[in-house]
Amino acid sequence: MGRQQIIELRTSNLSKAFSARSKITQAVESVTLDVYKNEFLVILGPGQCGKSVLLNMISGQEKPTSGEIEFTNPQKKIGFVFQKTAVFDWKTVMENVEFAPMLRGVPKKERREKAQYLINLVGLTGFENSYPKELSGGMKQRVGIARAYAADPDILIMDEPFGALDAQTRYQMEEEILRIWEMEKRTIIFVTNNIEEAVYLADRIILLSKCPASVKAVYDINIPKPRDYVDPEFLRIREEIQEQTDLPL
Repeated sequence: MGRQQIIELRTSNLSKAFSARSKITQAVESVTLDVYKNEFLVILGPGQCGKSVLLNMISGQEKPTSGEIEFTNPQKKIGFVFQKTAVFDWKTVMENVEFAPMLRGVPKKERREKAQYLINLVGLTGFENSYPKELSGGMKQRVGIARAYAADPDILIMDEPFGALDAQTRYQMEEEILRIWEMEKRTIIFVTNNIEEAVYLADRIILLSKCPASVKAVYDINIPKPRDYVDPEFLRIREEIQEQTDLPL
């Protein structure tokens, strides 16, 4: 846990309510948590519990009703990888990955070298000139991950990025994202409603309640990576979380 001592961001009593048709709906309620630099943090909770609203507040897309968000670096950059792959269908893999550096005015040679490095890193060497329609779902997500890294974010938010993939591809992508994270360290906030995925990936798990989202428990996962789904400690932690969760079993 030594590398997790530097706090990247902190939320304090963060809440969000929406008003519609004279009715107030509480989506997030008094969420207090720390996110540490370069950690792989997993936020686990049931569908429609308020996870996305929490992410939107952290990223600045929505303002909290009450509470505070503090960043160690006020000039932080946040990248995103979503469940639905956010790639440009009319651009090649290379053009997708180098898009953010191009917008920042990075010279072509420099951004091309960086994009090639990331394409190699995510295992898409040889597909630089391919278009998304020529790629599988898992390959498209690799493009999305490379493109997010190309923006050089301090914090990378991954909102159920593997939820639409078949089981075998999902397992492969879980292995891949850990390999990429080990190579190109970033602070990752990974959101899922899958307990096994959370235990496999996380340094820590923040378990959220059903809506309105509040913190039910925090789990430090100290099993060495890569992890084995049938390891006794893995199974013990999974069972412990299952006993606490509002997720359907």
